[in-house]
Amino acid sequence: MGSLQLLMDGFAAALTPVNLLYALIGVTLGTLVGVLPGIGPAMTVALLLPITFTVPPASAFIMFAGIYYGGMYGGSTTSILLNTPGESSSMITALEGNKMARRGRAAQALATAAVGSFVAGTIATALLVVAAPAVVSFAISFGPEDYFALAILAFTAVSSVLSRSVVRGLASLGLGLVIGLIGIDQQTGQARLTLGVPQLLDGIDVVIVAVGLFALGEALYVASRLRHAVPEVVPVGRAWMGRADWRRSWLPWLRGTALGFPFGALPGGGAEIPTFLSYAAEKRLARGVAKEEYGKGAIEGVAGPEAANNASAAGTLVPLLTLGLPTSATAAILLAAFQQYGLQPGPQLFDHNPALVWAMIASLFVGNTMLLVLNLPLAPLWARVLRVPRPYLYAGIVLFAALGVYALNGTVVDLFVLYVLGLLGFSMRRFGLPVAPAVIGMILGPMAEIQLRRALAIGAGDVSVLVRSPIAAVLLALALLALLTPLVRRLMARRGVDAITPVSRED
Repeated sequence: MGSLQLLMDGFAAALTPVNLLYALIGVTLGTLVGVLPGIGPAMTVALLLPITFTVPPASAFIMFAGIYYGGMYGGSTTSILLNTPGESSSMITALEGNKMARRGRAAQALATAAVGSFVAGTIATALLVVAAPAVVSFAISFGPEDYFALAILAFTAVSSVLSRSVVRGLASLGLGLVIGLIGIDQQTGQARLTLGVPQLLDGIDVVIVAVGLFALGEALYVASRLRHAVPEVVPVGRAWMGRADWRRSWLPWLRGTALGFPFGALPGGGAEIPTFLSYAAEKRLARGVAKEEYGKGAIEGVAGPEAANNASAAGTLVPLLTLGLPTSATAAILLAAFQQYGLQPGPQLFDHNPALVWAMIASLFVGNTMLLVLNLPLAPLWARVLRVPRPYLYAGIVLFAALGVYALNGTVVDLFVLYVLGLLGFSMRRFGLPVAPAVIGMILGPMAEIQLRRALAIGAGDVSVLVRSPIAAVLLALALLALLTPLVRRLMARRGVDAITPVSRED
């Protein structure tokens, strides 16, 4: 059965009344939470992970996909109206978007962000439909050593790209790998790192880790830094664009999509890099009035980065669904959701659960349309949401996190582990350690260990089996490159500074 027929079957599932309701809930929650400063789609999906015990898989993933897309868009509202990005990928939008708002053009800035999100999301989802089957057909040939090398590539890429330093990224990864070791060794039956607590013999539930490190840790960190006063929000009416705005926005939308999708699909690519590149490209290509407006509120500086931001979200789903490889924090939480249902994303997911995968992909088209319909008329409502008192907001997040985790098994041990992980997440943010490598290490670590053991068993203990496969050798080389590139860049930058520093001489 071809991809087009499978997509049509996916639309038939996604357009049922129940799944449409879940899609609407997802995009609404995603936008609502994305609007709030410091809360992103990863935190929202983490908070809602406990529902995986009561909601059918297809409905849950349709809702999670809506949350993902809605959260990516919602950050632009905060950037434009508050000059406070809700997500790191929305930082660039704040540069020109807030200046547009202060010049009385908040409606136009919000409109180009909404329409750009729709255009980029739709095109990128169409590219996902084309790219996913091709990647699956390639991944079928993977052996244990190839999957191990793929996990190593994910570890190094995410650790080096999503952190200010490679050392901090690897330290966070190490914490995640240690958490993943807790429980009974599947091969030897030995208890590892359980500290004599019987409830830890099955390991720490991935829901507790995700909610603790992301939701609770983020809530504690942001609450410790936000003022209690109501922030100043730029007033806005209904979002709309004039003819000149459309003429200046459509090319940045397309260029941003072209940059965002491939970067989202790369391990550690994320949305930050393409949004920066899109802004730089639009600024370089600006002519006439647009060139004069840069730094004062150019609409191109909002249209391009927002398109890149949302296109990268669809790009992230390519390696997640086809290889089981999360390339962002939200993708890591979605992978955890798959595992809660006993599903492992990868080539077999497309063979064994095609209805689930294609319903989720089809729901992305539906969710994009819902986002456009919701966000154009509801911009004033999202502006009012920004006035919610912060103490109430973050106290509610802590409460719902505790209730969700306690509902899993009904044990106090889970709550204790949650609060320990929440304090760990707070400390990691306080001292500059990224959280995403820890979650990815915890989720992919056990899989990497199993694949390593299988590969060594096949090779009778010969370590060279890990590089005999051309695919594994290339992936390990890319992992080494991802690890060394930031170090080389830093060394070259330091040498450049030393070269231009004048040397003082004594007469």
